[in-house]
Amino acid sequence: MQVELAQLVYQLPRLAGRGKAMSQLGGGIGTRGPGETQLETDRRKINLRIDHVKEQLESVRRIRRQQRQRREAMPVPVVALVGYTNAGKSTLFNALTEAGVLESSRMFATLDPKLKQLRLPSRRKILLSDTVGFIRNLPHTLVTSFRATLEEVERAEVLLHVRDASSAMMDEQKEQVEKVLGELDVRGKPVIEVLNKIDLLPLEERGRLGRGKSGGPVTVAVSGLTKVGLDRLLEAIDAALVVDPLVVGKFRIPQSDGAALAALEAGSVVGKKKFEGNLVHLTARGPQSLLERYCKFRERE
Repeated sequence: MQVELAQLVYQLPRLAGRGKAMSQLGGGIGTRGPGETQLETDRRKINLRIDHVKEQLESVRRIRRQQRQRREAMPVPVVALVGYTNAGKSTLFNALTEAGVLESSRMFATLDPKLKQLRLPSRRKILLSDTVGFIRNLPHTLVTSFRATLEEVERAEVLLHVRDASSAMMDEQKEQVEKVLGELDVRGKPVIEVLNKIDLLPLEERGRLGRGKSGGPVTVAVSGLTKVGLDRLLEAIDAALVVDPLVVGKFRIPQSDGAALAALEAGSVVGKKKFEGNLVHLTARGPQSLLERYCKFRERE
C-alpha cells in the first residue's frame, strides 16, 4: 500500500493525454459536446485510488497503535535496525533472531516492519525491529508514504545504524541515512553504528574497524552472514538501554517460594547462591523493574 501510494502521488502530476481525441463523448449537432477526456478520467481514478489507499493505511496505523499500546504496557524496549538499502539489515536481523525474513539485494525488499523478541546477555528481553532501507535523495512524498513503516523507528529506544563496511560509498550513505533520521526527528536517540559485511574485507582492514571516535557513537564490526561479532553487538545494546536499567540486588528467598526464584533465574543473571535452612541467599543482576517486584525479599545492607 505504501509503495502504491508513492507511485500514485508520483504519477498524478505527470499524466499526459490527447485532449478531445480521447474524449469519452463525441462532439456535434445534438450532442453535449466534448465530454470528459481520458486525461481527466485518469486523474479522477487516481485521486479516488489515493483516497482509498490512504484510508487503508490509516487503518493499518490504527491497528499498529493498538498493538504498540499493548506492548508499551509491558516494559519491553524496542531496538530498530536502520540503514541504507542493501546494507544487510535483514541478514543481520535473521542472524540475531533466527526469524527467517526475506534477505535480498533488491531495493525495498523489506517493506513491513518485522518485530521479533530477543534476549540480551543480561537476560533482558527486547523487541528487535527490521525496517525499510533508505536511499539517496528520498523524495518527501516517499517519506510520507512510508511513515507507517518508519513509526517503529520513532518509537525505538535505541537505533542500530547498519552500514555496509565493504561499500566505497559508505560515508555518503551514512549522511543520507542521518538526513532521513533528521526528517523523522529521531536524531537524539542513542545510536550504535554496526559495520556489517566485514567478511568481504581483507583481514588487515577488519582490524581498523570498530574503533569509534571519542565522543561519537559506539561502533561494532560484525558480519550478519557469518555471525561474527554478534556477542559484542548484544553487549553494546545492553549498555545503551537507559530505560529499565540493570541493577544488582541481594535477596533472601524461602525455598517454598518457587515462583520468585524461577522469575529471577529466568529474567536476570544470578551470581552467588547459598542455601541456609529453608532460605536461599542469592545475588542477581537484572532489570530494575524485575528486581523491584521482589523487593520484599531483599537483604538489608
